Amino acid sequence: MICLALLMCVACTSVSTPKPYGYYRIAVPDTAYMPFDQYPSAGEMQPSLSRYPYSFALSKNAHVRVRTDEPWWINIYYPALDATIHCSYKPVRNNLRELTNDALEFVYRNASFANAIPEREYSHPEAQVYGVLFDLEGNTASSCQFFVTDSTRHFFRASVYCNCPPNADSLAPVYNYLRTDVIKMVETFEWK
Repeated sequence: MICLALLMCVACTSVSTPKPYGYYRIAVPDTAYMPFDQYPSAGEMQPSLSRYPYSFALSKNAHVRVRTDEPWWINIYYPALDATIHCSYKPVRNNLRELTNDALEFVYRNASFANAIPEREYSHPEAQVYGVLFDLEGNTASSCQFFVTDSTRHFFRASVYCNCPPNADSLAPVYNYLRTDVIKMVETFEWK
């Protein structure tokens, strides 16, 4: 009887440790790029992308979806990641300040959820492309946004969204992959 009581006392002294939540491993695909305006059209109803007023390098892992609500607007969808880069284009007609303020408002709408919003300026005078890239760090709906303009005729804005609840820790591989593609877009952007 004493042995049984001693055994129960020893067995009850171990403390169980809760395990932290784990995340699925997200494997991101390798990337190869092609010019946006040479991207194959998806069906007869989609206009040729070569007629768009802009071009940039686009990942071959993405699909271009033309939006019909506004001219020259597109969504770049990554089926393997279930993520989308929403892209809008507006002609500049003495409204550059308004377009820039709207873009900044979209970025800073996420400010209460972001830990930080570092900005990176881009300037390619030979291509007349000037812009700003915003990294939204933390659990924000959009992890990366940018706009580019030539200051006189064109204004292009894009934002990255994943189709899931924002969790910067678990989505870090996806965010890094998409950020690399966005940087490639900005660095190769040109007007037509």
